[in-house]
Amino acid sequence: MTVSDNSNEEYKTRYFQLLAEKFNSEEKVATEIINLESILELPKGTEHFVSDLHGEFQSFQHVLRNGSGNVKVKIDDLLQDRLSEAELSELAALVYYPEEKLKLIKNQFTDKEELTDWYKAKIEQLIELVAHSSSKYTRSKLRKALPQHFAYIIEELLYKKDEHDNKKRYYDRILNEIIELGQADKLITGLAFTIQRLVVDHLHVVGDIYDRGPEPDKIMDTLIDYHSVDIQWGNHDVLWLGAYAGSKVCLANIIRICARYNNLDIIEDAYGINLRPLFTLADKYYDDNPAFHPKKTSDKVLSDHEQLQMTKVQQAISMIQFKLEAPIIKRRPGFEMDDRLVLENINYDTMEYTVDGKVYPLENTCFSTVNPNNPSALTEEEQDVMNTLLISVQQSEKLKRHMNFMMKKGSLYLRYNGNLLIHGCIPVTENCEMEGMEIDGEVYYGRELLDQFEKYLRHAFVNLDETEDLATDLIWYLWTGKKSSLFGKRAMTTFERYFISDKATHKEEKNPYYYLREQPEMAEKFLKEFNLDPVNGHIINGHTPVKEKEGENPIKADGKLIVIDGGFSKAYQSTTGIAGYTLLFNSYGMQLVAHQEFNSKDKVLENESDVLAVRRIVDEELERKKVRDTEIGKRLKYEIDMLKNLMTHRYIN
Repeated sequence: MTVSDNSNEEYKTRYFQLLAEKFNSEEKVATEIINLESILELPKGTEHFVSDLHGEFQSFQHVLRNGSGNVKVKIDDLLQDRLSEAELSELAALVYYPEEKLKLIKNQFTDKEELTDWYKAKIEQLIELVAHSSSKYTRSKLRKALPQHFAYIIEELLYKKDEHDNKKRYYDRILNEIIELGQADKLITGLAFTIQRLVVDHLHVVGDIYDRGPEPDKIMDTLIDYHSVDIQWGNHDVLWLGAYAGSKVCLANIIRICARYNNLDIIEDAYGINLRPLFTLADKYYDDNPAFHPKKTSDKVLSDHEQLQMTKVQQAISMIQFKLEAPIIKRRPGFEMDDRLVLENINYDTMEYTVDGKVYPLENTCFSTVNPNNPSALTEEEQDVMNTLLISVQQSEKLKRHMNFMMKKGSLYLRYNGNLLIHGCIPVTENCEMEGMEIDGEVYYGRELLDQFEKYLRHAFVNLDETEDLATDLIWYLWTGKKSSLFGKRAMTTFERYFISDKATHKEEKNPYYYLREQPEMAEKFLKEFNLDPVNGHIINGHTPVKEKEGENPIKADGKLIVIDGGFSKAYQSTTGIAGYTLLFNSYGMQLVAHQEFNSKDKVLENESDVLAVRRIVDEELERKKVRDTEIGKRLKYEIDMLKNLMTHRYIN
């Protein structure tokens, strides 16, 4: 027996001992086995997939509250024969935003008795809706979802039976007392949030919580409080993980993007990071520059002073970013990024730039802190600014909490219920082969390459003092490298977009994955690479906005691959024509949901209109899936085996 075998045997023995302490009689073990075996026969819960949220908290919150239309489906299924369309819409809005909707509705009543009757009707409808939404859950799971302070009352109303009219006055008294004691609003709010929780069993966030939009921190707070969630890191998420892990170049990229989208409040106000030293540097060396004006968004109007400040900051941090990239490129020849030594490809006498053997004139230049004899060297002031910023980042308690949660719940990819969830791509060659990359003397391909990326990222995150090692450099490579599974392009042309007018230089060539994934045989090959069933499995992608208004189909490879980045980010909506895709996977199959632009919850509250566009069936199950067919089912089966072993080995007092 090997050392590993000994360790495994000791683990099993200890596990049995712990089970024996919890289930200390044969009857308790038998009861738990019966419970778990029964749960396996329940229908699988609904999985909800979202992607590329990009800080758009309000839109995300609405999609979460309505379960991508799942709440309205439940309401219609249960009550469409009893309520008018207007009443159904009112009830849906009440479930989405109970506190706000209650205020609007109550203002319509002048008669107390009419309001009392309305309260009773809505409470009874919501109780019915809770029962309907929880029909595939155990009572124990439902109990955990109920608001604790009303759990007893709700359970009494949920399971009321009064065939002989013995309890009618009992139930009437419960409702009357709730209303008379002023608890109706709180009860309705609790029931609404319970319904929101019940319609979705598990949430998958397929990457890019951060950047562009204004409130990624609120999204993170929501996810931390969510009942069941996992995250597949996106390229923008990795930037934030890298910055916290000590990568100054990742930090520079974050600040540049925030300045570009006028979102520096995220850094300063949300995370308490002091940008004053950077502002001082920017004011000293930079002036107005149209190439660095912040992008305009429909809901933000900048004063001239604010625009100038953002413009200066973006220039200052861009120059720092370009300088910080150079040492990594030079010490990591395996990254194959010499063409990205942008500041060293400039002729500072003629202000011309050479790329791919061609020479281009530079416009809107801002190289006042660049030493032509050593272009990639930071000035002493720039070094001080970045050192101060990094200390501030790593001392932010809120950022630490969010990044720790991102690491705990996150991964580069996830194999879940037979599907592969991955934000970006699986790097491949034009010949349809997995593309290899050398890391620390060994070449990795496909799934092994992604596993290496994740291993080094996790190493960097727990070794915050190692700021210039291979692990930290690889985090930056995940953001911008040509064989990165998150970037998925051959080069990032940020420099060219700022300084060269010829748009041919702006183009970023995508990895062949992005056209090969249209082919069913390639989708099957990718699934096999990750040991998934190529017949029944799916790949769920984010990262690349689907241009629906140009006719692009998010369902690819005969339904084997689904792209759910449809444009949550307002910056993309003029291109995509919609405001995001989400995906639902319940026991009957998969449905893709397209969303119209979400303007504000006020419109939902006042007009009682939703922002769903259309549902498309992706895949219908021939046989309804049960819990036993899921990842949860696998864990339950393992627990059942252990409990049966416990009985066999008689670890019972």
